[in-house]
Amino acid sequence: MPRSGRVALALLLLASIAHPQPLPKRTLVWSDEFDGPSGSRVDASRWVTETGGHGWGNHELQYYTDRAANASLDGSGNLVIRTLRERFEGSGVAREYTSARLKTQGLFEQSYGRFEARIQVPRGQGIWPAFWLLGGDIKSVGWPRCGEIDVMENIGKEPSVVHGTLHGPGFSGAASLGGAYTLSGGAAFADDFHVFAAEWEPERVRFFVDGNLYHTRTRAELAPAQRWVFDHPFFILLNVAVGGDWPGGPDGTTVFPQAMRVDYVRVYR
Repeated sequence: MPRSGRVALALLLLASIAHPQPLPKRTLVWSDEFDGPSGSRVDASRWVTETGGHGWGNHELQYYTDRAANASLDGSGNLVIRTLRERFEGSGVAREYTSARLKTQGLFEQSYGRFEARIQVPRGQGIWPAFWLLGGDIKSVGWPRCGEIDVMENIGKEPSVVHGTLHGPGFSGAASLGGAYTLSGGAAFADDFHVFAAEWEPERVRFFVDGNLYHTRTRAELAPAQRWVFDHPFFILLNVAVGGDWPGGPDGTTVFPQAMRVDYVRVYR
């Protein structure tokens, strides 16, 4: 390359450093800020409240109700999901704990984008809060073919750790594709609010805590027997489970009631 061409190229590179191209702008497409009077229920145009106490595939111990006692606004801009120790019977099932499970299925589903929530998790052995996504085709293809993206899961025995995980055909349950983020200095996630997010693209999903990228999973890493199913709309879920195969049950150290506080949920494209 002639000297004049090299000089022009150098000047172009310097200009690009001095004036970097702006990052693609995110567009907010769905959110709930949970504003409303204390004790009011969640917005039924945004959330479906699931009910039942059949174990939810994990031998969980709670009964999910549609009562304000288990899920309501606190009047300060937060959704509160309360987990109570109480006997509750419904649909032929009796449980010793109640909680809530909310989803956007049939109301809002999206392929790709950034899914973000600011949450203060509960604490205690056997308590299992989660912010996650499921494939909108779950009724027709079942799980795990529908796909699952766990943006945040915490189990009480690990107060300083949260997990971000993908489940799909050939990589579900204990064989899922996951990673963990640990707070420094022995801090517990239940002590304060934190921002949990997943950025989902056609070939990868990235997981964040408080803006820190802590792991990425990609289509390219799948084995031949595994199938990438993150190419269709997913819906959002928020819940707090009690017990189950992974966290184990509550013990003498577990204090009730417990509460998960959600400041907001936002979805960007």
